[in-house]
Amino acid sequence: MTTMTETSARFREFKMPDVGEGLTEAEILKWYVQPGDTVTDGQVVCEVETAKAAVELPIPFDGVVHELRFPEGTTVDVGQVIIAVDVAPGSGDAPAPAADPVQEPVEEPEAEAEPKGRTPVLVGYGVAESSTKRRPRKGAPAAPEAAVVAAAVQAELNGHAAPAPSVPAQGGAAGGRPLAKPPVRKLAKDLGIDLATVVPTGKDGVITREDVHAAAAPAPAASEAPAPAAPAPAAAEAPAAAEPTAVPDSAHSARETRIPIKGVRKAIAQAMVGSAFTAPHVTEFVTVDVTRTMKLVAELKEDKDMAGVRVNPLLVIAKALLVAIKRNPEVNAAWDEANQEIVRKHYVNLGIAAATPRGLIVPNIKDAHDKTLPQLAQALGELVATARDGKTSPAAMAGGTVTITNVGVFGVDTGTPILNPGESAILAVGAIKLQPWVHKGKVKPRQVTTLALSFDHRLVDGELGSKVLADVAAILEQPKRLITWA
Repeated sequence: MTTMTETSARFREFKMPDVGEGLTEAEILKWYVQPGDTVTDGQVVCEVETAKAAVELPIPFDGVVHELRFPEGTTVDVGQVIIAVDVAPGSGDAPAPAADPVQEPVEEPEAEAEPKGRTPVLVGYGVAESSTKRRPRKGAPAAPEAAVVAAAVQAELNGHAAPAPSVPAQGGAAGGRPLAKPPVRKLAKDLGIDLATVVPTGKDGVITREDVHAAAAPAPAASEAPAPAAPAPAAAEAPAAAEPTAVPDSAHSARETRIPIKGVRKAIAQAMVGSAFTAPHVTEFVTVDVTRTMKLVAELKEDKDMAGVRVNPLLVIAKALLVAIKRNPEVNAAWDEANQEIVRKHYVNLGIAAATPRGLIVPNIKDAHDKTLPQLAQALGELVATARDGKTSPAAMAGGTVTITNVGVFGVDTGTPILNPGESAILAVGAIKLQPWVHKGKVKPRQVTTLALSFDHRLVDGELGSKVLADVAAILEQPKRLITWA
């Protein structure tokens, strides 16, 4: 998709590109430039979040920023212009940035001022000059008592105080809906705010983005609120339900918070629902003594060949899973519903589930089966660091074949993990704990963990899944099998 258009010899526009695999929208997280800033070809101007990751967007030309079309926090469709750049600054006064049109209510068309002179009509020629001018917009008459009470109730449900009924509704004409630009309407919808309850501060009674945010913010506690001023005489005639009264703190605080479903969370929800109700899941469990594996981890940390890389139990578990897949290659497959085929894969892109501030993501190590232990450790460290920084690219999350999720870091014994869409198996690793264990005929304290393997039963029969899980457990119990079986 072309992301640039040339509006004139002087101004160029940059469109929201498709930064993923067929993604249709992205949210602008942060602008790194403002109007008047000088930008150069390749300079990052903003950070956006898609359904898969946060991505920085570079500008593909030099110039001075003329206009930012969308504020931070706005979800923009792919192909929409997000920034305009003056590529020939100093060649004259630049036109003012175009303002978004205000969405006028259809119920109240008003006559526009006619141009000077005589204008052509359907029959004849000679309509006299019209003296009609656009009437100034007036506030709507006071709403009936029932409507005011309803607005007050809705405002309380939204978690903010209702506007005083003595103030005329300025957000729209009589009988019409409140005036607001389309982006502001979308913001109100995302935040669950009824525009009819918002007091506008914009010109001609237009509701602004700031008005919506102010309406969404919970009102301060009654104990912290300043003493109300003496009411105007008109306020005495207002309905009793809308009069300011002492309300308990809990009534002012919202009991629920509504969070728009978008970005990574939206992608996770769609993927998990699609996987859970498409692939028939089977989960098997095994508890294993990993004392020898923990000793190996301690020895590897002192090995000079592993210097500069992070060594932990997850590294050995990942290598054990790769060896188990090599011994049971049929497990590394995918189900092609469209062509009614099972696709056997002769490579392993090993996914590692990572919890990030933006939600769960599953980047994968490409061709993990070909990597040595030091190479695997380096790739694992880079993957985790990139995920925590929120810099994982969509390409890094594509093409996975099997996944490991380490729930043990949260102190959890095990779980029933859901398959990453398009993959055949996922291994959950529980917490490693010191437990009594029968070792060489005696009960001794040993380091023990529980593994859980979920697999797609369309691809993997119970026997095959059991073999894979048993092989992983056997390697962790006797790590020397990494050599003998590899």
